[in-house]
Amino acid sequence: MLVLRPILNSDFDALKQVAIESGHGFTSLPVCDDLLEDKISRSVASFERDITSPRDEGYLFVLEDTNTGEIVGTTAIEAAVGMSVPLYHYHLGKTVHHSRELNVYNTVDILTMCNDYTGCSEICTLFLKESHRSGFAGRFLSRIRFLFMAEHQERFSDKIIAEMRGVSNNDGHSPFWQWLQEHFFSIDFPTADHLIGTGNKVFISELMPKYPIYTALLSDKAQAVIGEVHDKTKPALRLLQKEGFEYRGYVDLFDAGPTVEAQLSNIKTVKESYNARVSICDSLKDGQSYAICNQHIKDFRAIFSEHVIFNETENVVQLSSDTANALKVQNNDIVRLVAL
Repeated sequence: MLVLRPILNSDFDALKQVAIESGHGFTSLPVCDDLLEDKISRSVASFERDITSPRDEGYLFVLEDTNTGEIVGTTAIEAAVGMSVPLYHYHLGKTVHHSRELNVYNTVDILTMCNDYTGCSEICTLFLKESHRSGFAGRFLSRIRFLFMAEHQERFSDKIIAEMRGVSNNDGHSPFWQWLQEHFFSIDFPTADHLIGTGNKVFISELMPKYPIYTALLSDKAQAVIGEVHDKTKPALRLLQKEGFEYRGYVDLFDAGPTVEAQLSNIKTVKESYNARVSICDSLKDGQSYAICNQHIKDFRAIFSEHVIFNETENVVQLSSDTANALKVQNNDIVRLVAL
């Protein structure tokens, strides 16, 4: 059975392997022992913290195959971004060059650096090993975060964002960064990517162009990838679009990948989820596919199963004893579920 749970200090080796497999551009999991240890420690502390409003918490979950003990995926939520370290984006806007006398009217696209998403909650660090990418596992990893947020709304902002990985090749080179590197920097994209992943963002304010950039001045290759996602990220973007996330013209500073956003209350999974009372059966062979989570924080557990019977009229969900044990719930406990 695949069970989602908060990360533990003992998961370090598994998390490092995920960081290695995730590759370039996955800045939320840098291949750095100290930073991965800090990320785990911060997550453990966040799950233990008793709070009433979002601050600088980071919730990191792992997907464990309980049959083998293998960690096969990760997913995470940042409660409020940009509060301790500035969060930078480019916003793609327009400016008009107009001369009535010459009868000239030109609209041009510009990229302006901003911190507009400060204080928003962010979903991030979604990774699933290729061996488990069939079936519902990927969809579950994406949607289960919204069940956790729906159950504990006081811990998160009303606006949720997701930064999508932009276009880069197998060597980690970004066409967008290549142009910036030639004109403003002397470091390649993998190096900049690593610095961001390690939390070293000082060079952004020091070296980034201070004024808006006319996109027409970029190389053709750089212009072509603004707001585009990496091929491996396209399935994740489609899942978020189905949830109601929209692109508002904000892109990453380094690979120009899009950032999408949604109001928490408008997210499809949040709107379509239910709280229901548990009824435990010895076994269930029939039923439908649901993602289910308990109401805990530190002992949060979530699973997906194709053998769940939900009686909407009575607001009762029938679970097998194995499923109930995995969720750490008993008869008459309350769970939150959503159909997959």
